[in-house]
Amino acid sequence: MPGLDRLGQKLLFAFDPETAHGMSIAALKTGIPVCRTAPADPRLAVTVAGLAFPNPLGMAAGYDKNGEVPDALLGLGFGFAEVGTVTPLPQPGNPKPRIFRLTEDGAVINRLGFNNEGHERCLTRMQSRSGKAGIVGVNIGANKDSADRIADYRLGVERFAAIASYLTVNVSSPNTPGLRNLQSRESLGELLSAVATARDAQHAGEGRRTPIFLKIAPDLTEPELDDIAAEVLDKRIEGLIVSNTTLSRDGLASANAREAGGVSGGPLFARSTAVLARMRRRVGPDIAIIGVGGVDSADTAANKIRAGADLVQLYTGMIYAGPALPGRIVRGLSELVKRESLNSISELRDTALAKWESVAI
Repeated sequence: MPGLDRLGQKLLFAFDPETAHGMSIAALKTGIPVCRTAPADPRLAVTVAGLAFPNPLGMAAGYDKNGEVPDALLGLGFGFAEVGTVTPLPQPGNPKPRIFRLTEDGAVINRLGFNNEGHERCLTRMQSRSGKAGIVGVNIGANKDSADRIADYRLGVERFAAIASYLTVNVSSPNTPGLRNLQSRESLGELLSAVATARDAQHAGEGRRTPIFLKIAPDLTEPELDDIAAEVLDKRIEGLIVSNTTLSRDGLASANAREAGGVSGGPLFARSTAVLARMRRRVGPDIAIIGVGGVDSADTAANKIRAGADLVQLYTGMIYAGPALPGRIVRGLSELVKRESLNSISELRDTALAKWESVAI
């Protein structure tokens, strides 16, 4: 890790994780360049779901929950950014402390519980960047105490479809009680029908359809994966994001490993990549898939693509490697396509599908 990144990490790690996160958002808000980005490389461009991404690396949801710094994130070298998860009404989330570093494992446990400022404030910020370049998705969720969670998702589509590059339906956070039950086939079918209908109504007569991505958990059985794939195909959802955090604690060594919440970072890589490959096999070649979980280098990003991902996202990796990580990964991917004489990074996709599909989960 370069000296500046190491110094920055040492400074932030002197604070509790949630305070450090707030400080990093504040730093990005200043607009001061904090690192060197990678030069544009047309071989890294990827077009999926009707969107042209300058490179396949994105910032995952959870970092910029309220849509405060998406353009600053793009300025770090990301090919796209995803804000949220945002719920209709503001909510404080779960009691603090609710983020725990697992330094020995290169991981984090969080039990935030969709803490965010609500639709209205995020919508105002997204509207203020209207006309700006760059792909920015909005991750939508349901309030914890909602009487009708499907209605919450429908409202998220109605409010953000016109201004988001894409929408992510997040039914896989482990920190909102009962939320993952929406992944069951009957509930998922009802939800996806509702959000697709709401999306189509927003674009009636426009010839535009804001892509919808479904974010799923890594802790699913084979029959559950079958059901999700069937509903995504049936409802003509444009893509999947694989995956959210895991409840598994296998192999963790850090003192905080038994804290409640979802685990992200390095320990999630193998599980999430294996689920990604299984879903690619199930949905076929045309559905877009974003691979998330344990991406912290050009090599891990490339392995997600080899396992079936069109695009990848990170978050926890930057906590440990600093804001220069996106640029390093993008430069590393450029070196990889040159080394392997590829015309496009997309040529890597599915080249290790069988290998990752066989990994036990």
